[in-house]
Amino acid sequence: MSLPSVLLSLTAFLFHISSTFGSESIVPLPVSCVTRGADLMEDGAVVLCPPDCSQFRMSVFGTGIYASISSLCAAAVHSGVLRPSGGPVSVHKLQGRHNYMSSFAHGIQSQDLSRWTSSFSITKPINVPLELTSETSTTPLPAAAQPAKKPLKKLSVKKALTGGNKDCQMDIAIVIDSSNNIGQRRFNLQKNFVAKLAAMLKVGATGPHVGLIQASDSPRTEFLLTNYTQSKELVFAIKELAYLGGDTNTGKAIMHTAETFFTLENGGRRGHPRVMMVLIDGWPSDDLEQAAMLARESGINVFVVSVAKPAPEELPMVRDNDFVKKAVCKDNGFFSYSLPSWFSTTKHVKPLSQRLCLLDGLLCSKTCYNSVNIGFLIDGSSSVSHGNFQLVLDFLAGIARSFDISDVGARVGAVQFTYDQRMEFGLFDHSNKEDAINALKRISYMSGGTATGQAISYTTQKLFRRTGPGRNFLIVVTDGQSYDDVRGPALTAQTQGITIFSVGVAWAPMEDLKSMSSEPKDSHTFFTREFTGLTELIPAVVRGICRDFTENN
Repeated sequence: MSLPSVLLSLTAFLFHISSTFGSESIVPLPVSCVTRGADLMEDGAVVLCPPDCSQFRMSVFGTGIYASISSLCAAAVHSGVLRPSGGPVSVHKLQGRHNYMSSFAHGIQSQDLSRWTSSFSITKPINVPLELTSETSTTPLPAAAQPAKKPLKKLSVKKALTGGNKDCQMDIAIVIDSSNNIGQRRFNLQKNFVAKLAAMLKVGATGPHVGLIQASDSPRTEFLLTNYTQSKELVFAIKELAYLGGDTNTGKAIMHTAETFFTLENGGRRGHPRVMMVLIDGWPSDDLEQAAMLARESGINVFVVSVAKPAPEELPMVRDNDFVKKAVCKDNGFFSYSLPSWFSTTKHVKPLSQRLCLLDGLLCSKTCYNSVNIGFLIDGSSSVSHGNFQLVLDFLAGIARSFDISDVGARVGAVQFTYDQRMEFGLFDHSNKEDAINALKRISYMSGGTATGQAISYTTQKLFRRTGPGRNFLIVVTDGQSYDDVRGPALTAQTQGITIFSVGVAWAPMEDLKSMSSEPKDSHTFFTREFTGLTELIPAVVRGICRDFTENN
């Protein structure tokens, strides 16, 4: 049965219950798991929640008293008023407040929120028919029972955004100026500009995620990357920000953001580029260099938007005239943007949003952990044996676990060889770490001879054919001597931008291993006598990949 049919049948049943139990009984309004407190117009409304809302990741802000952007039914479960099986609850609208507290209760983790404009609380309803539960039958009633004089008001349920701008899958922290320098009037103009920019970015689950920090005496996180997944909610939250005043301690704000904002616990996504846009009205009160250095080392692309540069007579008051150059990811003009004033900023919204979303320009996000393409070339010859082949796969899975594998991050692929070659999976076949590692573990042992040279040529042509230079790495694992030449195919691969690490086990001759390895040979060649010793090589191989990537990028 379709959802509209179910709701229609349920509505008819509610009217039947109402007529049966009399006018004193309250008829609950059916809602969905995503219905929020803000979606209800009346205070004291009784709603009927469906079952299993706790199985979905609904947003809940607060404890006991909840911000109105929270899911009604998830908040009801969190408060203990509603069981996971669903049922009726009473919703009481309250004024907005500061400091909604987070907590874990009844299987739901609520989040904290610094401020929101309206709130609600949940209680058990009074005078609701006992028969009315979330498991009420949706069988159509007789025609005589269906007419009703006063139809139920339909809820305006806003669906959570599932899309967003897929060409801008960035995690973006916006650091705004809330100091005495900017003042209340220009602060409001800054909010309008940031709100327009946020709307242009088009946030969503598969698009950009945006959070915000205010820079003042001490930095204050206003909302995290995952707090708002709809553009309208994000824009509204920005416009509701309160002016703080105080010193322009932008360095503190950058340090705070770099250290805490992009963590997995705070909603950061593995493998997604990290962007920090810092707005400064005038000049900062503190030093930016150390904080910016930490941001760069953390793979964060820092943009600085400077407004109203200091006049010549004000320069003696500026602590560091080169603060923009020292703060940005790279002093190449791309990461710095200047606004003459906070007036007429609309024309700057689109070009700035395009910069924030230009993946190829985000130089600081290209760390070895989220930017490399790693090919595994696996010896499946008869001398390896089934048991040892599994140890090889465990070794390669350990290397893969060290990297942030995603559709916008690192990628891995695998080829197995004997005299023949078999593409196990390509670099673009698996867009997350779990799938890639599971694919590695499922590789079946071939058994046969050893033609490593042909396998290197095959891998160069087939596995790396769609990738660019500077970030391609090939890990060759073999336990014996090749029946063909390895030097020529290895040199060809290296001239095409593929860095080769050779890993030998048991009877693999060192001469073959070094012939395959990139320069310098000693740091790209590894050997262990036993297959059980492979796991000890994982840290050294990962460090080698990151060292080479950093030197070449």
